[in-house]
Amino acid sequence: MLAERVLPLSGIHNFRDYGGYAVEGGGRLRDATLWRSAHHEAASDEDLIALDKLGIQTIIDLRGDDERELHPCRRSENFAGRVLFAGGITAGLAPHLQAAGGAIDAETARARMIDTYAGMPYRPALVATLRLYLAALADADAPTLVHCVAGKDRTGFAVAIVHRLLGVHEDDLMQDYLLTNTAGKIDERIAQGAAHIRMRYGAEIKDDAIRALMSVNPAYLDAALATVRRDHGDVATYAETVLNLTPNRREAMIDKLVA
Repeated sequence: MLAERVLPLSGIHNFRDYGGYAVEGGGRLRDATLWRSAHHEAASDEDLIALDKLGIQTIIDLRGDDERELHPCRRSENFAGRVLFAGGITAGLAPHLQAAGGAIDAETARARMIDTYAGMPYRPALVATLRLYLAALADADAPTLVHCVAGKDRTGFAVAIVHRLLGVHEDDLMQDYLLTNTAGKIDERIAQGAAHIRMRYGAEIKDDAIRALMSVNPAYLDAALATVRRDHGDVATYAETVLNLTPNRREAMIDKLVA
């Protein structure tokens, strides 16, 4: 199943289809319609050709303005779609960077990631762009792609929200989230993240802590979803209250994306 989902690209990590899952009440998410990835700064020409073939018309960039400026994504000259982002400054802090700092060990790294995820449902720049994402999915007539920096934390949370809104079972939702740990060039992605972390904070951070920061863990996503349920009861109410997704717009999403 992993091989069927992952598009093996040379310069874009964790590029995969998060559709195809069964949904409550019958039906399945459409294949080759919902895509997710890390950012595209190092995309090769061949990668861009492969993306052209997917027919993606909307790209949702969950990064802040400062992140986009620091790591601009390559887009094909044939790309005629739109790139959506709400703007806002994140101080260059993707969640794995926010949780780093100091000569931390793996246990501390995991604890910091859990704390970071617990606050993720209310990160201003993320919330603002998630509103655009859900609105785009309700109107989409062509494939979409969502990405952040590493394609695992903000993207993982965004995909989990979409999965629940569309009726994907929580076991499948978590399985898809955890595919980050086995999809594509894992060691290369972790090494790339390690370089960014050590450039920002120094070389003291231990290798096992780097791996904890650059991997995903059920406890991380559980922390974000626990915040949602604590404050709103369920994902649908969170989406309506915080992300401005009305029940009618949710039904439009389901009509577009469930076959």
